[in-house]
Amino acid sequence: MSTEAPVQWVPVLASDELWEGDATDVEVAGEHVLLLRLPGGTVRAYQGICPHQEYLLLDSDFDWEQDQLICGGHHWVFRLSDGSGLNPAGCQLFAYEVEERDGQIYLAIPSSGRRYNRCRE
Repeated sequence: MSTEAPVQWVPVLASDELWEGDATDVEVAGEHVLLLRLPGGTVRAYQGICPHQEYLLLDSDFDWEQDQLICGGHHWVFRLSDGSGLNPAGCQLFAYEVEERDGQIYLAIPSSGRRYNRCRE
């Protein structure tokens, strides 16, 4: 028996609209979601608002070679490949499950409603 909350798969963007080494912001269920296509082509999706001071993460600096997102608000640093906090360590971006099929990017929206992590200094 699965203990995972059910999800709803939602199409959010055509695959060809997100290039390698690119980021965009989409709104899903009333929330900002940051979509990234990492070098190599993998797509990741995270909460679109910084868990520190609620700054829009699309307005961050992206260092694709160092695998880092540096928030433009207060320079918190997150790993692009998994959303983990590097500075400060221990703060994690909420990560959405992502699938690409039929030329479309889909996100799994949890029915639990939990789609946002909040961290403070």
